[in-house]
Amino acid sequence: MKRRQVNIVSLGCSKNLVDTERLLSMMAANGIRAEVTERPDLPADILVVNTCGFIGDAKEESIDTILQGAEAKANGRINRIFVMGCLSERYAKELPAELPEVDGWYGKFDWPAIVSDITGTQTSAKSHDRIITTPGHHAYLKVSEGCNRFCAFCAIPLITGRMHSRPIEELEAEVRALTSRGVKEFNIIAQDLSSYGTDLGVGHRQLLPQMVERLADIPGVEWLRLHYAYPTDFPRDLLRVMAERENVCSYLDIALQHISDPVLSNMRRHITGAQTRDLIAEMRATVPDLHLRTTLMVGFPGEGDKEFDELMEFVAQTRFERMGAFAYCEEDDTYAAKHLPDNIPGDVKAQRLDRLMALQESISLDIQENKIGQTFKVIIDREEADYYVGRTQWDSPEVDPEVLVEKDRRLNSGDFVNVTITSAMPFELIGKANG
Repeated sequence: MKRRQVNIVSLGCSKNLVDTERLLSMMAANGIRAEVTERPDLPADILVVNTCGFIGDAKEESIDTILQGAEAKANGRINRIFVMGCLSERYAKELPAELPEVDGWYGKFDWPAIVSDITGTQTSAKSHDRIITTPGHHAYLKVSEGCNRFCAFCAIPLITGRMHSRPIEELEAEVRALTSRGVKEFNIIAQDLSSYGTDLGVGHRQLLPQMVERLADIPGVEWLRLHYAYPTDFPRDLLRVMAERENVCSYLDIALQHISDPVLSNMRRHITGAQTRDLIAEMRATVPDLHLRTTLMVGFPGEGDKEFDELMEFVAQTRFERMGAFAYCEEDDTYAAKHLPDNIPGDVKAQRLDRLMALQESISLDIQENKIGQTFKVIIDREEADYYVGRTQWDSPEVDPEVLVEKDRRLNSGDFVNVTITSAMPFELIGKANG
């Protein structure tokens, strides 16, 4: 097997992936051969692990990946291991003693030093140039870093610090550069998209609607999709932009977490159940064909049977087009860990999660089946043995349903094609390309 100079394993969310893509570009600019892989045991001069430290499962995956690299190092397949990202940012003091096999520790923001340490020369991280690792027709666009919300359960502000928005002009330049390389679809990401721009010195105004309009005006931008909005202080004018701009997808990822007022209060979400319902009603009244993706949490302190039943009723009535859920897991140093006992048994949390996801699966199937006979614009991601695989405007990569397109004519990755849906499953559609 051919030895490469650097292998990078990128774990966690799409925001992490953007950092990995920037690191790849910096390495290439400095003459370093590097490649992203899912296997930490492949031969390499250097293994870089970009870690996630959000929840317990993610932390465990990060540690396991480092340990696999350490085993490969012990067997002579790897010379050095560097670790970067959220886990090493959060546990910078503890990890070096626990994992002495690691040769260099870098956090969430000082990872450009990896390139300097490899080359022995000073490098700059000012450029947002990237080597895209997603299929060439779509890319993630990280518009801010950090979060000011400090929800009771969440460790992210402890890892990333206060929110820092990127100037609109900088984002425009990055989008123009990416469209010149064939990117058509941009998935806009931030920890708190709703607050974008409030830190840019323009009267603390929310600049998200303005930013989306300006990006939508750039030639070559076919789809803009919005991720990780926050319900409190949601910028209502964004709904106008979504309704008016054809290339802004009728899709919004907005994590609601719960609907019960006592639980929302314990979570420090600064919104009520009634306000949440009113916001959803306004969204759906303003944006035609809007598909909402949300994330909900079960088993948070204060969620009794009554509060969980309210959550189930809310999901049944609201009928989210896309929904994920997870059971609460106490995170070190958060408000909840310090002040709210995690006293709901694990088996109760698991049962609630199963019931909630079973309800959502039935809702998803009904929504999917209602699309049979309709024709939608689909972007093709890849070819598989029996189908081309694509997505509609309502499907974000990796997390949402896909469209399996019958192979009755040649299609290429990145093609847009009109597809008539012939059958449906809870998380997949099957259809036939028109023309």
